[in-house]
Amino acid sequence: MKVVVQRASRAEVRIAGKSVGKIGAGFVILAGFAHADTDDALVWMADKILGLRLFSGDAAGKMNLALADVHGGVLVVSQFTLYGDTTKGRRPSFVDAAPPEVAVPLYERFVALLRERGAGSATRVETGEFGAMMEVELVNDGPVTLILER
Repeated sequence: MKVVVQRASRAEVRIAGKSVGKIGAGFVILAGFAHADTDDALVWMADKILGLRLFSGDAAGKMNLALADVHGGVLVVSQFTLYGDTTKGRRPSFVDAAPPEVAVPLYERFVALLRERGAGSATRVETGEFGAMMEVELVNDGPVTLILER
């Protein structure tokens, strides 16, 4: 599993011009899944994301606050292209990305874990639509962007 975490002051995903997910301050998560991803990897990633301290809590700008501390939201967007391999040629190969019949249940479980584990702190979790052509608009705050892999 690979994810890109972007701290955002706001973000929205639209499909055919219609808003399907929107958050204020929080994280935009681009999530890609591989054939061999396990439930343990999904649990680890959900816990890691919810616990990341990427928000400033003092005048010095030190990142020491997590999503729960700032009442932030999460916008999760499926992104199989994170597994694009460009070592040969000019067109990426996506053979390492899980096919939809494997990736959809992984994506749904990951989103469910974020919702379950973030519920105690009222962390709102919004999503795009798996496999849809989406427009993702965000204001990257910082910018702060991390790549996580498990």
